Amino acid sequence: MNDLQGYFENNTHNLIHKWTHYFDIYDRYFSQWRGTDVHILEIGVSHGGSLQMWKDYFGPAARLFGVDINPYCKNFEDEQTTIFIGDQGDRSFLDRLVQQLPRLDIVIDDGGHIMKQQINTFEVLYPHLAPTGLYICEDLHTSYWSYFGGGYQRSSTFIEYSKNFIDYIHAWHSKNARKLDVSEFTRSTYALHYYDSMLVIEKKPMIRPEHRMTGIPTLPSEPLPLQLNSLEKVIERVRRSISARLKNWC
Repeated sequence: MNDLQGYFENNTHNLIHKWTHYFDIYDRYFSQWRGTDVHILEIGVSHGGSLQMWKDYFGPAARLFGVDINPYCKNFEDEQTTIFIGDQGDRSFLDRLVQQLPRLDIVIDDGGHIMKQQINTFEVLYPHLAPTGLYICEDLHTSYWSYFGGGYQRSSTFIEYSKNFIDYIHAWHSKNARKLDVSEFTRSTYALHYYDSMLVIEKKPMIRPEHRMTGIPTLPSEPLPLQLNSLEKVIERVRRSISARLKNWC
């Protein structure tokens, strides 16, 4: 059991509501920031329990920001924590919010979980995240629940929206720039990690990937590295071989 789950299991302070498998995910990505002046924004303050948990986990140098639609949540402010009251579904509120925020290292969207809210929040906040920051959208199972605007393979859900991210990080390899071109997302996103009900996005400045070969070929029957000077030619040779075999079978 990691320290976050230990805090949760022994919590006698403000209410915390979490799926228990989240704690291993949190610790995997958050541990690098413990004891630093990390800046964290949590969408969805609720009873304030998770803000207390983050303070305990990250330490006194951490700076926390919370967003909630309930004005009562202002009462959870302290010397480490600033609370903003507003609706994450309102892009004008989010635009004003980012103007008031300093550096953001971690964003946790645990807010209303409605599709419009999750998409708006990502589109406004992700560009404001630090170049080596972390973006987490939680409770993605609502993409399958009609009450939140979800539904299996419904085009307007956050799940379907975020599936495009897989294409975006591969845009370097696209042969059709009109349909899939290298974007700022491509240049700034290192990895996508999908878990049950959670997407973790790691930011890191990226450049066009390159592939190289080193060493001496050891397969004399297939000395491809000596005969071919690009991966594309290798792929084309294999494709033709497979096509020829298929024709023979037919």
